[in-house]
Amino acid sequence: MSTARLTTAAAISLIPVLITSQAQAGDNDAEIALLKQQLKLMEQKLDKLQKQTAANTAEAAKTNAKVDAKVVAVANPNAAYPIKGPIAPSDAVVHMPNNRPTICTADEQNCVSITSRVHFDVGGYDYRPNTAATSPQKLDDGVNLRRARIGVLGKFLGDWNYALIYDFGGSSDGFASTASIGAAPGVAGTSVGFLPGGALAGIEQAYLSYTGFKPFGGKLAIEGGYMDTLYTLDEATSSNDIMFMERASSGIIAQNIAAGDFRSAGGARWYTDTFWIGAYATGPTAGAIHSASSLNPNGATEQLGSFARAAGQVISGKDYSLHIGADAEFLIDPSRNQVTGAQTLTLSDRPELRLDPTSLISTGALAGVSGAQVYSAEAAGTYGPLFFQGEYFWYNVDRSALPGLSSVKFDGGYAEASYVLTGETHTYNSSLAAYNGIVPANPFSLEAGGWGAWEIAGRVSTVDLNDQLASANGVAGGRQTVYTAGLNWYANRNVRFMLNYLHGDITKQVSATNFGDTGAKFDAVAMRTQVAF
Repeated sequence: MSTARLTTAAAISLIPVLITSQAQAGDNDAEIALLKQQLKLMEQKLDKLQKQTAANTAEAAKTNAKVDAKVVAVANPNAAYPIKGPIAPSDAVVHMPNNRPTICTADEQNCVSITSRVHFDVGGYDYRPNTAATSPQKLDDGVNLRRARIGVLGKFLGDWNYALIYDFGGSSDGFASTASIGAAPGVAGTSVGFLPGGALAGIEQAYLSYTGFKPFGGKLAIEGGYMDTLYTLDEATSSNDIMFMERASSGIIAQNIAAGDFRSAGGARWYTDTFWIGAYATGPTAGAIHSASSLNPNGATEQLGSFARAAGQVISGKDYSLHIGADAEFLIDPSRNQVTGAQTLTLSDRPELRLDPTSLISTGALAGVSGAQVYSAEAAGTYGPLFFQGEYFWYNVDRSALPGLSSVKFDGGYAEASYVLTGETHTYNSSLAAYNGIVPANPFSLEAGGWGAWEIAGRVSTVDLNDQLASANGVAGGRQTVYTAGLNWYANRNVRFMLNYLHGDITKQVSATNFGDTGAKFDAVAMRTQVAF
């Protein structure tokens, strides 16, 4: 109890005592008056003490409130901040399809994703020229960063799709040739440019596609830009999924005329689960000369071509499928050298390996070219873990731009087969009319005990670039036959190791009228480490 409260209680208790004491002393009026005066003074003091007590109590309550507030603030440091309402959920969703980072809106109508692939090759040749007249006399062993691509894929409002992919690869493919109209990146010749890899740019894909139309129960894609064209079955198969380290030479030669990778094109494809048909107009490859007045290198007009393809699964079931198709390609307007006026076309390829960029078969620069056509047939199929594929090509080059030159004709093809030892199968991709690669049922993992998928494969390919031999206007480009055996280990859906053994036989003469032997034989072993998503 406080001092003020004790004093008040004592004063109140003295009042009866004083009254009793004064009454016993007598009824003297003077004493009564004095007693009243003393009582009044005491009442005033008592009233003053009560007011002081009330003031002290109020001050104490105020002080205690401040102390309590400080204690709460220390115990909850966030109490001084205003409480926010519930946070609205983000409309962005992150996915990882096939381990590809992808960001989409919640309705999945707008997406952007990152894609990449790295193909790193190492190997060597046992190259044996037939004579001292053979060119080249040796091939280089070593390594090659065959592909090193990175880019973005995306879509807007569900129906608009785009891609922008750049290729930094080709450490041994640094040749480009002004004589090779429509030549693919890395075709042997004279380096004429100042970009990595020679004269050719690294833009592999840069296109826009619209897929909103769905006529006749199928899907229609209208697209244009720089793209990986879907001409030939082998080319429609992704480089991540091809059976061997390189595609067969017969298909590469056909594609390089007016299709293939890095090609500017525009057209459409329509497809269902069983049928695919497409047609495209094509232009030059990325990095081609776009100048009419350049002198280093010479300026050139841009070529114009086209191709069409029809294919599909004619038979399909749970464990089997059969695919057939036909293709046609046209070089409508060859590029023309603006300085010399020459219209030339070179058909050539390396021996189905890219460690050395030298071609062993080549027509050289065919003069007076006014156009070219390629017709081909394709077939493929699966039966459980067994897979087979083959194509055959017929080439025709018109040389009517110079008087006295007749057309020349060539041909070539390949057949390949594989067996997946671990039982997986190659599934069908109806949007490309081609087969996918293997996805292992048990990805390699020391912890889980999986060993991935294992596949053995074999291929024989041939291409003949000879025509009208013994004629002054004939072409002696040579004949190449290559036998390839392969072992593929799919560690998981993103990592693959490939081991290839090749045996090649090149039959070639000095010229169409000189039968001197310039052929060669070779054996090669190479391995690829592949990472892709």
